[in-house]
Amino acid sequence: MRLEISCDDRLGLCQDVLQILRDHEIDLRGIEVDPKGKIFLNFPELEFSDFQHLMPEIRRIPNVKDVKTVAFMPSEREHYEYGLLLSKLPDPVLSIDNKGIIDIANDAAELILAEHRHKLKGQPLSHYLSGFNIQRWLDKSPKDATVEQVSIHGSKYFADMLPVWIADDSGQTSFAGAVITCKPQPLASQWQRTQQQDAFAQILGEHSQLKRLVKEASRMAELNVPLLIQGETGVGKELLARACHQASARAEKPFLAINCAALPDNVAESELFGHGKGSIAPHTEAKKGIFEQANGGTVLLDSVSEMSNGLQAKLLRFIQDGRFRRIGEEAEVTVDVRIICTAQNDLIEHVEAGRFREDLYYRLNVLTLSVPPLRERKTDIPILAEHFTLQACQRLGRSLVLLTRETREQLQRYQWPGNVRQLENVLFRSISMLEGDRLDSQDLHLPELQTAQESLAVDLEESSLDEAVKKFEATILRRLYPSYPSTRQLARKLGLSHTAVANKLREYGIGKQRKRTAASETVK
Repeated sequence: MRLEISCDDRLGLCQDVLQILRDHEIDLRGIEVDPKGKIFLNFPELEFSDFQHLMPEIRRIPNVKDVKTVAFMPSEREHYEYGLLLSKLPDPVLSIDNKGIIDIANDAAELILAEHRHKLKGQPLSHYLSGFNIQRWLDKSPKDATVEQVSIHGSKYFADMLPVWIADDSGQTSFAGAVITCKPQPLASQWQRTQQQDAFAQILGEHSQLKRLVKEASRMAELNVPLLIQGETGVGKELLARACHQASARAEKPFLAINCAALPDNVAESELFGHGKGSIAPHTEAKKGIFEQANGGTVLLDSVSEMSNGLQAKLLRFIQDGRFRRIGEEAEVTVDVRIICTAQNDLIEHVEAGRFREDLYYRLNVLTLSVPPLRERKTDIPILAEHFTLQACQRLGRSLVLLTRETREQLQRYQWPGNVRQLENVLFRSISMLEGDRLDSQDLHLPELQTAQESLAVDLEESSLDEAVKKFEATILRRLYPSYPSTRQLARKLGLSHTAVANKLREYGIGKQRKRTAASETVK
């Protein structure tokens, strides 16, 4: 039960109120005095007979104007308002004491720390946070706020740490701990280790394979020779190529890219090397090709394995001496460009099959970078997921969405045949369809595949054992092929020979083997 007493200020008035409570043997739970002339009391519920005697006695106290029951104390209202406001903040917020023990955590902090708040309270923050020694910072009793880079479950954050100092009646202050707000890296503009932007900063990840790749790329970026970047679809080959250009001495010059698989042969030649006046059609003007436009800079040939034999020959000559002829012209053009090519991991198979010139392959393969697929560096998935979530929220103009623990676990379990690009697209679609501010595992729009066990059970009911085994084998190959699109990779994964896997792919009509089989049947 809570009472609100309206009164004029008078020395000893509170003592008179407390004396009445003692006379009635009422256990007082709390008292709050408002400077504006109100006293609030909190005590256990009373029987009506006791309560009806209490109210008149309080009203008879000199300077008391009114007495009424209220639903809550001022401090209770403030507490609930504070709790509601804190819980709705999109950024993780924590309060810790001077020993680093968690005292308060909002909903966002609960999500990123993957615990319930009642479990977080009383736990050392150092159990969840790495990359910065929080206890050493607290031991110094800091006066100034600081921003530090930290890691929580593999995701990178910038922790804005505000020291808490409390003053007593005499003005003496004591260090009481800190309030910490965590922000994803792209939002923390105040974090500036260097004024010079790192060319490879957009290549996110902490996996050893990726770190080794970036280290090799930073060295190769400075060399003025062709660079071949190989990897599966969606791993970020073009992003790495742009980073190599930005890290090179050509950074101030143009970076131009062309997709060799997206243009017909005659159009691709014109785009690359240009054409003279009237050479394409009677009224066409002369046009500079990409190589001329990028003079002094870098040209990216995306999907170079899809380039026709005629273009391959012209490209080979250009790489050898830096000269070429525009379509319809006799004069040679000399330019200085660095060529970076991207291809999937099957480029050597194109060479072996005679679809790609061997001499061009070795010209392009002076320096090689192989980008690992996402399934081989799953520890980077939380970092990428946080980045793409933030990016999607910014593009959609909505508040920050938080990924639940179950969502992060499901993202790491998935094989991601489309790699980083697929992860980005899945998160953008899921967030665009999301109504709340938490992305649960059921909100993820991932392709649902029938399990191999379910497929085998159905096959056994409808066919013989030999047929069921073949269907089961075909199911495994079809599921693995998008993630291992070359027969050599798939053979290593399954522990079989390259020839055995190629024969099985051809038998079941999977991937490129299906196209070759169909082509041979057409010829027959």
